Amino acid sequence: MNSGEYWNPVLETLPREKLQQLQFKKFKEIFDWAYEKSRFYHKLYSDAGMEPGDIRTFDDIKRVPKMEKSMMRDVQGEGKEPFPYGDILCVPLEQVTDYRQTSGTTGQPIYQADTWQDWEYSTECYSYALYAQGYRCGDRLFVPFGYNIFIAFWAYHYAGEKLGCEVIPGGVLNTEARILKMQELKATAMGATPTYVLGMAETARRMGIDPPGDLFIRKITVAGEPGGSIPATRKRMEEAWGARVYDQVGSTEIGHWGWECQHQSGLHVNEALFLVEIEDVDTGEPITGPGKRGKMVVTSFNRMAQPCIRFDVKDLIQWNAQPCDCGRTFRLLEGGLKGRADDITKVKGVLLSPTAIEEVVRDIPQLSNEYQVVVTKKGDIDVITLKVEIIPEHKDDEAAIRAVLVDQLRVKTNLGYNIEFHEYESLPRSQTKSRRFQDQRPEQH
Repeated sequence: MNSGEYWNPVLETLPREKLQQLQFKKFKEIFDWAYEKSRFYHKLYSDAGMEPGDIRTFDDIKRVPKMEKSMMRDVQGEGKEPFPYGDILCVPLEQVTDYRQTSGTTGQPIYQADTWQDWEYSTECYSYALYAQGYRCGDRLFVPFGYNIFIAFWAYHYAGEKLGCEVIPGGVLNTEARILKMQELKATAMGATPTYVLGMAETARRMGIDPPGDLFIRKITVAGEPGGSIPATRKRMEEAWGARVYDQVGSTEIGHWGWECQHQSGLHVNEALFLVEIEDVDTGEPITGPGKRGKMVVTSFNRMAQPCIRFDVKDLIQWNAQPCDCGRTFRLLEGGLKGRADDITKVKGVLLSPTAIEEVVRDIPQLSNEYQVVVTKKGDIDVITLKVEIIPEHKDDEAAIRAVLVDQLRVKTNLGYNIEFHEYESLPRSQTKSRRFQDQRPEQH
């Protein structure tokens, strides 16, 4: 077992030139594999006039057609063979050992096929993250999510085992039972969405349990929402639990491509196992340097059954100019995920990112963890309603809180809001991803 700071010391400290050479080699291999084995990829590349041998330099990668979720939906599902994966599958159906799917909140879910080797790759990717966050033999991990067909924290579970941790699955338990089991077994770490981490702390306090004093959690890995890289949200989680909170990012189609180390300086891209590119949202031009935000295009090097090559994720990211003090040569993303290109919406002529609202709300300690944003239209005017909850002991401070909200929202988003104060614990709670932003305007043309 590695006892140093790195799960894979060779790859995590590889000089940039050698790392890029490795990425180029791996990209060529997965491109050739997909072209030869997948009818979907063969047609995509043939239609673009590309075939194996055409990728001779790193710059040639930018000529490879991108793919996105809608294209995967088109080739999967009922009537598509082999069912349900369709033309994208690269291996015989009998080699598929693991099934996952996306949540399907924006349409037909994506069906993800993995071989045994693919799932080993996914677990290895997560092992980099947990080891970088200080997980070691002797840690007792509690996994408070309902084990299901969604990817959720499956890899967190198996990576914990791979590192030699003791893993406690809390799938069928309700929140109260999970808290009691964590207390009974003195769990030292857990993984959940930021929403559920905050919700569990609220529930524990209602039960008369103080998480920092009565529980033993000292490390929390969050994923599924951008809150882990939003300073105000992270602060709330760390204070609520008396624990260090680390962000981790990935998706069903891609795998677990980025994570935060113990230095908490930003998200490391696992560049030994993934190629992450940043493109200008409007022009598609590559962004190679720090300081400019763009959308992420990612390639998984070792996902063989259902490859993910130049996938247009639509997450917004930007490179950090500074390296991390941990010594890894993997580049950092400044501020983690900045939202999604398809979540950025124009309101009153201004581009609005929901994460900017979260940062404002979560930075006001008199407000609860929950809020909702609803955009409607009154005549020709856009109306933004922000629904928040005041913690009971601060009900008399409503006027002052309103003034702070109005001021900070104007500074951070350049917009005005209709602010509604709701009874404490009256807004919806979620154990998984929360949908706090609702655009209810008629379809924009």
